[in-house]
Amino acid sequence: QVQLVESGGGTVQAGGSLRLSCAVSGGTFFTYAMGWFRQAPGKEREFVTAISWDTITRYTDSVKGRFTISRDNAKNAVYLQMNSLKPVDAAVYYCAAAQNGIIAHDTADRYDYWGQGTQVTVSS
Repeated sequence: QVQLVESGGGTVQAGGSLRLSCAVSGGTFFTYAMGWFRQAPGKEREFVTAISWDTITRYTDSVKGRFTISRDNAKNAVYLQMNSLKPVDAAVYYCAAAQNGIIAHDTADRYDYWGQGTQVTVSS
């Protein structure tokens, strides 16, 4: 059973930073592609960033230059460093794992396992 647990969410002022973590248990983490998605109230879940097993990364345009995804295979964890946060970044952030780790997938249907989400609130 593969389980993903996000942490690090919270409330921050616009321009501030947060670092999200996602701990993965079960499965073979080092073979997975990992992704971060987010969902704001009344909106569909959207892709934020992803990293392949060999650390190829992909970002949605709105976060390029501000967000950084990374992974630590020794700790079975993936991280999302978020800088220069804006109110539009406020959402529940979800971590996801894809068994096909070759590609940093940018669509939710490519992911096999999901975390419960962590809330990010950005005040203006």
